[in-house]
Amino acid sequence: MDLLIDRLDGKAMVFFEPRGAENLYGLCRCRGLRCGGVKETQVVDAFRRWLTSGAWTLVTPTDKHTDVEAVRGSERLICEAKGRTSAAGLDCDTAYGQLLRRMTDPSPAVRYAVVVPTSALTAALRVPRWVRDALRLTVYEVRDDLTVATH
Repeated sequence: MDLLIDRLDGKAMVFFEPRGAENLYGLCRCRGLRCGGVKETQVVDAFRRWLTSGAWTLVTPTDKHTDVEAVRGSERLICEAKGRTSAAGLDCDTAYGQLLRRMTDPSPAVRYAVVVPTSALTAALRVPRWVRDALRLTVYEVRDDLTVATH
């Protein structure tokens, strides 16, 4: 038996589950599905795949702490990604702060992005759209099935 700590609807749940068993949703935990969202590495990998399918070219980030950076023609996209967490609001606030420090180029060709799993989308969208627009910042959602949506 494994002790599992999960978050469901914002409330902490603790329960025991036999190894290899399926969780309450019928999804195997070892696949990283549900369980409050996907891991940061999964968010980054899914977003990178989505970018390359949209003709973006991944480049080595200018700042070593940037999670994803890509170019398409004269456009540049600088991204901060977050994965599943027990403190989505705090992690999203951190992501915005990290991006603010990386906003060193005033060119309109440079855009910024916060990339989050569905479980953190509400927290990421707390920053009003007019503020995100003024900062040239887009929120991208990586869903549990690893598809990407723009907000």
